[in-house]
Amino acid sequence: MVIIILPSIAFIIMNSFEKHMMRSIEKELSAYSYAILAVAEVEQSVLVMPEILIENQFNVSASGLYAFISGEAREKKTLKNSLAANANKTLVSVKPKLWRSQSLLTLNLPNQLPESIARLATGETHFSTIELSNSPHFIYSFAVSFSEGEQSFPMTVHILRDKQAFLLLISDFKQQLWLGLAILMVIIFILQLVWLMWTLKPLSTLEHEIKAVEQGRAEKLTSSYPKELAKLTSQLNKLLATEQKQRQRYRNALSDLAHSLKTPLAVLQAQSDISPVNQEQITRINLTIEHQLKRAQSAGHSSWLLGIEIQPIVEKLLKTLAKIHHEKPKKVSLNITGKVVFQGDEADLLELLGNLLDNAFKAAKSTIVLTVSQQTDTLIMKVEDDGVGLNELQISQILERGVRADTYVQGHGVGLAIVRDLVASYQGELHISRSDTLGGAQFKITLAGNKS
Repeated sequence: MVIIILPSIAFIIMNSFEKHMMRSIEKELSAYSYAILAVAEVEQSVLVMPEILIENQFNVSASGLYAFISGEAREKKTLKNSLAANANKTLVSVKPKLWRSQSLLTLNLPNQLPESIARLATGETHFSTIELSNSPHFIYSFAVSFSEGEQSFPMTVHILRDKQAFLLLISDFKQQLWLGLAILMVIIFILQLVWLMWTLKPLSTLEHEIKAVEQGRAEKLTSSYPKELAKLTSQLNKLLATEQKQRQRYRNALSDLAHSLKTPLAVLQAQSDISPVNQEQITRINLTIEHQLKRAQSAGHSSWLLGIEIQPIVEKLLKTLAKIHHEKPKKVSLNITGKVVFQGDEADLLELLGNLLDNAFKAAKSTIVLTVSQQTDTLIMKVEDDGVGLNELQISQILERGVRADTYVQGHGVGLAIVRDLVASYQGELHISRSDTLGGAQFKITLAGNKS
């Protein structure tokens, strides 16, 4: 708005100033014409003028102020003015100049004047611009008629002023105006910047506090905000408090459930008549309970959006899996672009990648490829193997909510239901297909809104 409004005001001021100066010059030349007429006399049809005029500029050669008196127009010629875009301009020859001021002695007056000047009726005036010695001049013409008995003596008084002084004045005014305007614009921009920084300071404070909550350095927003933001920050604090309570309830419920199951399982395990098959299942249940207890204890200790660097977690998992599957070692290619982080709990990341890599170790013949990349706000994790892969029916059943994957082909069933549910809890997507490079299965996890 400043860039549009201030220059517009400047153009209006310049236009008004130029018009005002033109009117002032016209009035000034009009006053000079009356001064000339005041000393003019007609005797026996002859114009008589004093040798020296009161205004000294009329008496000094080439002073810039000139005057002459012309007689009645007598013939008319039409000339083509090529400098005026081939427009027809009417010039009228007038009687020899009846009088000229001494300031015009060294200058040549035109023999012909525009019709609008030469054919003025008695009492009419005209103000315009004319070329004199290849220089622009203002000209003010006033047609009068002296009476001598019953005879009239018509003539026209012409006052000329050099236009250069006017042009220099206008140029200097424009320069000063634009300079002042530029300084004013800079001052306004600085004031606007300061005002914006002051008015937007609460938003900047809100941004820093939200980042502190994301990074686990704060649990809620504590600064004082204006009334426009107070309701928003209050609702955010309620949301944060609700989320923390829900996570705490989730951990408590999971822990309580695990503890409540351990006692009856211990009683069952102590029975001497339990078959080896049942004993194995009880052992598996105990291991699952221990796993969920550890998960309940570790979940939530980090902030809900605190970034977990992925590469150290992957390296730890690969060392563990290499020891577990040492009988059939596999070649693992790790492709991680830059310092990629996972916005969530470390236990969830271990669960996701652990299950996918464990299945890949079981299903692969010799090669596994893990690719992790960040594309703007989207985290992409892809696990590929050179095994037999999955058919369309198996893929559709795995992705169907509520269907367990434990009974599928060896190496692609165990833990996939957990992976699917964890991905869904992070509002992500799990895509299962065939690897284009290795020919086996490809599991691709896409998590949107994950900032690196």
